[in-house]
Amino acid sequence: MTLILLAISLTIAACVIAYNLAIYALPVMAAITSAQYAWGAGGGVLMSGVAAAGAALLSIALVFVVLGFARNPVLRFIALALFAVPAVIAGYALVYGITKNAIDSSLARNLLGGIGGLVIGVSAIVNLNALGESVFSR
Repeated sequence: MTLILLAISLTIAACVIAYNLAIYALPVMAAITSAQYAWGAGGGVLMSGVAAAGAALLSIALVFVVLGFARNPVLRFIALALFAVPAVIAGYALVYGITKNAIDSSLARNLLGGIGGLVIGVSAIVNLNALGESVFSR
């Protein structure tokens, strides 16, 4: 019983941390992917870093442009969902990794991971929507 309560409290603490970092999941994923592609194509360390920084900034700029100029709610939701999918995956993996050694039931781990992933994904959508509207409201 103590381990289950410990797992739940660590999950809540990790979700609070992930709640604040959820909007950075897509830029980090884009940066890592482009750095690996540039490295595999024969670019050096410096060029891979430049490609990673460019891809991260481009992914952020693309979503901000869509949020700033698109008035269609479906298009805005698609842009926010594109940003939230890596956050959901990262949230699921985070919660599943924390509870892996504390909870024996795989069904409970998957359900808890799914709930954590959904909470972090929704928080990414909410945080990014607020951030996108505050950038273009000036």
